[in-house]
Amino acid sequence: MYIEQGYKGNLGVWNFFLIPVGFMLFMVFNYFSTLMLVEEQGQSVEEIMAQMIEMMGKMPFLIVNLLVFVVGLASIFVWVKYIHQQSITSLTTSRRKIDWKRIGFMFIFWASISAATMLLSVYSSPENFEYNLNWSKFIPLVVVSFLLFPFQTSFEEYLFRGQLLQGLGILTKTRWVPFFLTSVLFGVMHAANPEVEKLGMEIMVYYIGTGLLLGAMTLLDEGLELALGFHAANNITAALMVTSTWTAIQTDSVFLDVSQPSFGLVDMLPIVVGYPIILLILAKIYKWSNWKEKLFGKVLSKEEFDNLNAS
Repeated sequence: MYIEQGYKGNLGVWNFFLIPVGFMLFMVFNYFSTLMLVEEQGQSVEEIMAQMIEMMGKMPFLIVNLLVFVVGLASIFVWVKYIHQQSITSLTTSRRKIDWKRIGFMFIFWASISAATMLLSVYSSPENFEYNLNWSKFIPLVVVSFLLFPFQTSFEEYLFRGQLLQGLGILTKTRWVPFFLTSVLFGVMHAANPEVEKLGMEIMVYYIGTGLLLGAMTLLDEGLELALGFHAANNITAALMVTSTWTAIQTDSVFLDVSQPSFGLVDMLPIVVGYPIILLILAKIYKWSNWKEKLFGKVLSKEEFDNLNAS
C-alpha cells in the first residue's frame, strides 16, 4: 500500500503539495521567461543554449544544471524527514526497507535495452550519426553522469511519484487520479525543453507516456524503486551514448545525432507497444497481481490503514 504510506507523517495532506507546487510555479516562470527571451533576442531556444554552452563549455553547463537537482532532492528529504516527520523509507516504498536490488536490476535492465536500441539506430542508419568519442572528455562525463544524474532523476521521482502521488491519493482516496494527473504534470514539466520547440507538441506523447509507465511501475510494485532505477538508467545512457545540438542534455557522448529532427507515428511505437511489454516482463519477475485494484482502486482512509497495521 504505497500511497497509504503517506499517513505516516505528522502534518496534514497539504504538506505533500508545498514543494511540488513551488517547483511547478518555478517551471512555469522558466517557461514564460524562455518565451520572452526568445522573442526579445529573435533566436530559438537551440541558438540561445548553443551560446551558453559555447560560453561555459559543455561539462560546466551540464554540472550547473544538475546541481540544481541536488539542492531540490535535499530539500525534499529535509522537508519529509524533519518537518513532516515521515521516514524517507515510507516515501520510497511500502516495504520495510528500500529494495536496492530492485533499483539495481531496473537500472541494468533498462540501460542495456537503451544502449542496444541506440547502437541499433547508429548501425542501421549510420548517415544520421557522427562518431564523437574523445576519451579525455568522455571519462569525466562518465564520472559526472553517475554522480549527478541520479540526483536529477531521483528528484523528479520523489516529487511526482513520491510526494504528489501519495498526496493526491490521500486527498482524493483514489489511485487513478494521482496515476494520470502526475503523468500529465510530468509531461508538462518538460514543455520548456528545446525538444518541444524542435519536434512539436507530439513529443509530449513520449513524456506523458513515460510518466504513465513510471506511475504504473510505482503502483503495481508498491514502491519507487523500479522507477528510480529506470529513470536514472534512461538519462545516464542517453547522456553517454548519443547527443545532439538541439536537446536539453548536450554532452561529449560517443555519438552525435546529425539527423533531421522528427517525431512521428514510428517514434510512438516503442511507447505504445514497448512500454506495456516492459510492464508484462516486470509483472512476471515480481509476480504482480490485481492490476485493476492497484491502478484504479480506492485508497484506504487513515483509520482503515491504522487498523490494518494494528491487526
